[in-house]
Amino acid sequence: MVILGIDPGLAIVGWGVLECVRGKFHVLGYGSIRTEAKIPVEERINQIFDSMNIIIDKYKPEVMAVEELFWNTNQKTGITVAEARGTILLAAHKRGLKIFEYTPLQVKQAVVGYGRAEKNQVIAMVTSILKLQKPPKPDDTADALAIAICHGHAGESPLGKFYKM
Repeated sequence: MVILGIDPGLAIVGWGVLECVRGKFHVLGYGSIRTEAKIPVEERINQIFDSMNIIIDKYKPEVMAVEELFWNTNQKTGITVAEARGTILLAAHKRGLKIFEYTPLQVKQAVVGYGRAEKNQVIAMVTSILKLQKPPKPDDTADALAIAICHGHAGESPLGKFYKM
């Protein structure tokens, strides 16, 4: 199964593509989509949509695993991230991907074994599990790979069907 993991955002969208076969992971690619704060939101969203289509066309994932939104105290930021996330979901849907959502707690539990793990613990485990030479940068990319790992574990188990969006 080829999994596209996404950590949604407006300034930075982390992405990672993994192949998962019988619980073993092979990294196909990872990176981030960055948009500049000085350009209009609609242009930033368009850049995210176009970039998502390029990633999907290049790696041909079967599924997309995306982190559920975590609402912080800044509603304006939450709304723009939600707009970007909607764009990401639309790009995946239009390309026929099955979409799965995971909470940050589920991702940390799947990758570290503890749902309240710190960011540095997640990054260290992603680097170890995927046998990377160095931690992926930025943190959003590491988070996207963690989300893909989470789906790799859940998607191959009978419980995976309960996470379908």
